[in-house]
Parts: sequence; C-alpha cells; structure tokens
Amino acid sequence: MNAWAVPGYCESLELGSGASGRVVCAVHEETGVPVAVKYLSESLRTRPGFVHGFRAEAQLLGGLQSPYVTCLYEYVEATEGAAIVMELVDGVSLRTLLTRRGPMAPEAALTVLKGSLLGLADAHGVGVVHRDYKPENVLVTPEGVSKLVDFGIAVDAGVRAGIAGTPAYMAPEQWTGAPASFAGDVYAATATFFECLTGRKPYTGDSLAELALRHVEGPVPVEDVPEAVRSLVGRGLAKSVADRPTDARAFVTDLEQSAAAGYGDDWEERGRGLLAALVALLLRPSVPQAPSGATDTARTVLSRAPRTGRLHEWRPSWPGIVVSGAALLAAVLLSQGIGGGSAADAGQAAQVLATSSAAPVSGASPHPPDTATPSTATDSATPDTFPSASGTDASASPTAPGSTTPADSPGPTVSTGATTTPSTPSGSPTTTAGTSAPAAPGVKDVTLSEFRQTGPATATATVTVTTDGTGPLTITVGWFSGDTGGQPGAQDGEPTSYPRSGATQYTLTVDHAFQGSGCYWTVQATTAPTAADGGASQQLLTRRCELR
Repeated sequence: MNAWAVPGYCESLELGSGASGRVVCAVHEETGVPVAVKYLSESLRTRPGFVHGFRAEAQLLGGLQSPYVTCLYEYVEATEGAAIVMELVDGVSLRTLLTRRGPMAPEAALTVLKGSLLGLADAHGVGVVHRDYKPENVLVTPEGVSKLVDFGIAVDAGVRAGIAGTPAYMAPEQWTGAPASFAGDVYAATATFFECLTGRKPYTGDSLAELALRHVEGPVPVEDVPEAVRSLVGRGLAKSVADRPTDARAFVTDLEQSAAAGYGDDWEERGRGLLAALVALLLRPSVPQAPSGATDTARTVLSRAPRTGRLHEWRPSWPGIVVSGAALLAAVLLSQGIGGGSAADAGQAAQVLATSSAAPVSGASPHPPDTATPSTATDSATPDTFPSASGTDASASPTAPGSTTPADSPGPTVSTGATTTPSTPSGSPTTTAGTSAPAAPGVKDVTLSEFRQTGPATATATVTVTTDGTGPLTITVGWFSGDTGGQPGAQDGEPTSYPRSGATQYTLTVDHAFQGSGCYWTVQATTAPTAADGGASQQLLTRRCELR
C-alpha cells in the first residue's frame, strides 16, 4: 500500500479500499473540517490512462454544484500519489438500509429516489451521464435527505465508452455499448426504486447473458409494486429510450405527480421522517477530531481548498441474442482479469479494474464498497467499482468511501468492450496501454460470515478471501437446501463464480433466492486456485422451521 498522504490533513479512519484505491476519513488541519480522501492505488497510479480518468473524475465533481451530490474540495497530484479530497457525508448508504431494514414504505422510497435524482439532474444539466446509479451510490443522511456519489465511470452524454455499469441496473442499450444517455441513468434509478419497494432487483439471471436478456426483453414487473407508482416504474424501466423520461429532471416531475396523486401532498415530509428514523437506528457517531499538528509539503492543487419481480417466460428475439452474446463476451473478459495479449484486450481488462469497487465501512461517498483493509477489494457479488468517499456508514459492510453495505450488494460493476478510460467532462478519452497478467496467487484463507435469512425465501452472506499475491483468482459460491442439520442437502440453483484480481483480500456480499423447501440452508465458498483450507461453509435453520 502506498504510504503517501495528502499534506495538510490528519487521517483518522479508513472507510474502504480495493484494487482501485482506498478512501480514508481525515480532518483538514487548518480549518478542522472533516473530509473524505480518495487515493488512487499505487499500481494504477503508474498507468497514465488511470491517472487521467481519476483526474477527470475530480474535474467533473469540481464542475458540479449541487446539494444532492458530494462536494469536491480539492484534487492533489504529486510524484508520490494522487488523491481527491471531498465532502464527508454523515449518512448511511441506501444499500445498507435495504440490507439491514428490508423494503421501504412507498413514501420513503419516493423520497430517497427524488433526492438522488435531483443530484443526477444537476449532472445531466452539465451534460454528464453517471452510468452507475445503484443503492451503493446513494447516501441517506440523518435528516432523511439523499445524495448521489461515485462518478468514477461517468462520461459526457453521447460518448461511446463501451459496456460499463453494474449489471443488475444497466439499461437495455447499455448492454450493447450504445452512446451514454440520460435515459440510461433514469432506467438505473428506476431499477433501484423497484428494489427499495420490493427488496429485490427487477431482473435476475444465472449468467450475464441471461441477465442481459431479461433487461432487454423481459416484461417490466410493474405488478410487483404498489398501484400508485406502477406507471412511474413502467416508464422508467421501458425497454426503448424513447419511452422513458428524457432525463432525471423530467423523471422528478413524473415522480412528484405520481407521489402526490397516490400518497397525498405531504408524502415527502412523511418519507423524510421514515428515512431519518431508519438512519438513526443504523448510524453510529464517528465525527473525527481536529488534529493538533500541521504538515508541510509541496503539492499540486487543481481545485479549491476545503471550506466550511416476478419473471415471465418469453422467447428471445434476434436482437436479444446479439445482446446476450455481448454479455457473454463481457463475462469472458472479466474472467481473464488483466490478461496479457493485445493492447485492446488489456485496455478492456484495465477498464474493469478502473471501476472495481471497495466497500464502505463507516461511510464515504464516491466509490467504495463496504468494509475493507488497505489491500482489500470488497463488493457485492458482481464485477467491481471503486470505493466511495463521502459519507460515514458505520454499519455498512463491503463498501467504502461513499456508501455501501456488506450484505446485499448488487454486485460488482462491469466495464468491458472499451479500450479507453472514462472521458473528461469535455469528452476526451485516454487510451490505456496493455499489461501482462500477474501469476495466480496462493489462497491462504476463505471465510463466511453474516449468513442470515432476509426473507421467506432469501438469504445473504459475506465471503472473505485472503491471498499471498494480487494475481487473478475465481471465487465460487454455491447454495444448498435440505432437511437435515449438518448436511448441505441438495444444490439450490447453479453456483456463481466471481473473477477477481489486483488485491490480497476480497470481500463479497452475496444473496440468493431459494427454490427448495428445506428447513436448512447452506452456503459454500471455494476458490480457484484452491484455498489452503479447502474453502468455507455455513448453515442456518430457517425461521419457517424454527425448533421450539
């Protein structure tokens, strides 16, 4: 881990870390203002393309003046490292709320959606497409106000930047690598809203190809949400860009009309009250204290200093088959890690790492996952995303600076099909050079924790894998259901594999909907290369079969 620290700040707590870097909580020594500092990892700092993308994110944040987006204080780039210093938001990630408290009342879901949509609208107003709107990237404050974080893979509207985003929330056109559009963000926001109302994602699949088909051709599960918001969800999840609201501002207008008609003019006041109560139950105070000393070092400052459903059967069409093929290609690229080969392939693999997430432990805003240590990657069982850095979420799990929680992450962020890093606000992409793949590491330990039932047929668990190197490996998670304690029982669905690389510890939060009716549920985690301890397994007795 790079020991370099931004001069002028006293660091007190690491909020999250991963292959892309780490986020820490700190205090500006001159003013005593608490901040979140997001560091680009040492390995990526030596690659010009990633430094360019990191700098572009800072420039983008610097151009966004919105009470619903985490504020940039300064960007520091020196010979020893690069860092983004931003607002530290005292709050809880939406992922944490959903994981710990389950589905929300409609008024609360509408309120959290509106606040983050207003942040998205301000981004759309300056021509920026977020591309990774999801529960991990929304923070909720103790006042019941939501903020949007993590612009790590944002680009200008109309830019072709490859297939990028988090699979569970990607719009149909996003799977094909179509130019970035505001309507794509509207789709992801609606998918998140659906999850707030129901406790589950609108579409699932046993593979990226199947998930892509669901998003492209699966019927919109409007019957699973309250009647008052069905038309809102139907428009937001429309398959065609032309059938969705044109941007976040237009979607907010639709939202306010639907909310007032269905829940009365005071819906937002009641929603904020409900959210504030939920956050109060989860948030532990962790305000850093101002330091007594000061640091003297030269630096380059590029910004201002701190200031005070149900799924239905259907036959895939030819377009759907094409999209599933693209998704399969994405899966292959992900499974190769940072493979050697052509420069284009290396660029795609590097892009995956660039959006690799860390986990939030005590909150931050822009990229982390839930809980991690310096050389750790955490996520929620899908491709990765970088740690967030703008909030405090003491109860979160594998997400870091920005807000994410341990148990029910939507899954890593996928970024494939492009040989360039995210463009700057002006839209100039930087080409990434090829690199050779590191050797496979030795897996020292695999552990399972927080295995618990989250619903009548759903469960969540956290997998932690420790290695002796940063080379590629694959983590495989399988689920089982049976009626005999101490025995795994029958396999429940196909196991899922998660390719990883770039760190020495990985934390994934995985969830599962059981089909079997057994009283005992089991989760198993194994790795390739095989772990020294062979893997890990945990079993629980479901509530429906509780012994008395």
